[in-house]
Amino acid sequence: MDSFLFSMDWVLPLRSDWATPIAQGFTWMGYTPFFLMFLPIGYWLWDRSIFTRLTVLVAIVAVVNGWFKDFWQDPRPGADIQLDGRVTGSPGRPSGHTQVAVAMWMWLAYEINRPWAWVVGVILAVGVSFSRLYLGVHDVDDVLTGAALALVTLAAFYWLTRPGNSLTEALRESVVVQLVLLVMLVPIIAAVWPAASDAVGAAIHSGSAPTLTVLFLLAGWLIGSALDKRLAPEQAARPAWWQMIIMAVGGIVVLFALREGIEAAGAFIGLGDTTVGFVGAMMLGFYMTALAPMAFRAIGLMR
Repeated sequence: MDSFLFSMDWVLPLRSDWATPIAQGFTWMGYTPFFLMFLPIGYWLWDRSIFTRLTVLVAIVAVVNGWFKDFWQDPRPGADIQLDGRVTGSPGRPSGHTQVAVAMWMWLAYEINRPWAWVVGVILAVGVSFSRLYLGVHDVDDVLTGAALALVTLAAFYWLTRPGNSLTEALRESVVVQLVLLVMLVPIIAAVWPAASDAVGAAIHSGSAPTLTVLFLLAGWLIGSALDKRLAPEQAARPAWWQMIIMAVGGIVVLFALREGIEAAGAFIGLGDTTVGFVGAMMLGFYMTALAPMAFRAIGLMR
């Protein structure tokens, strides 16, 4: 059993010149740039309620994954077989790509509730998960642990968002309650975050800052979404295809330009990386759900 869970010898014979780019494409869907594009585009062009719930779920998964990574501080497979250099120095178990892919795509399939959505969701979740094995940055144990934690998180999130759940009604309906909860969670998470183990070494200890950055982005998203719904209470009809292309491309270009500008301004002022990360994440979240839709409506792309 250990040879199956931890040995990567079976991966190498599967690699080929045509399969590697496919695996790299799937694995890109688990990195920050993908989420910075996919989530706001879904909010702008599809359904803002669905993608707000999806963003909350992704944030919860990020917290759970980051905490368990630093709790276990499990080394990844050897660098000599890795084909993804973006994971150097981070823990292995559980696979964050697997955890977020299983949770996000299965939840989106549940929201759509169509056979084709479930098929696509399973393909994407399995594709992202297997890409981590193929690229040699996770073993089977990492992937299975990530998938198990994703399923547990999905069950808890379903209970949390279930309309008939009176215990969570205030949390679901009030952005003020949601923001108060986030403000309370930030110091609590920082306080209970696992410390670096002397036995393993700090080289595979990420710390709480990356996870807390996700919560700041979520805070900005929720504030912007509340303002957006106040300005436009009804979900707008989908615009023409050419308008959607302009909104998607233009909105994302501005988003990444804003991200670069925030980082440059923070460095110029002399703010620390953590502070810039927190403030920038909140500003990006607010842009996604408030500033961008306001701009789209102002120029006639969105009703």
